[in-house]
Amino acid sequence: MASVTVSEKGQVVIPAGIRRRLGIEPGSKLDFELEGDSIRVRPIRTIRRTRPEDGYGMLKCDQPGERHLGDFDVATAMRGARHDRS
Repeated sequence: MASVTVSEKGQVVIPAGIRRRLGIEPGSKLDFELEGDSIRVRPIRTIRRTRPEDGYGMLKCDQPGERHLGDFDVATAMRGARHDRS
């Protein structure tokens, strides 16, 4: 168990090993809850928002010419992949 000192502003430093294990990074949000005479601290898990450009390069097409996202039908591609394996 790690012991820390509370600053005059009520701040504490979470030991590095605990931060790493729980994935706590600068900007992480924490939830504080009183349990009797103890404090329970839990990281608040959020889903990181993504942008369309984050998926750039995920689709690959070996056919020549310029392609657009609207040219791709996932259901058709999945059916084609299943037929290729059999």
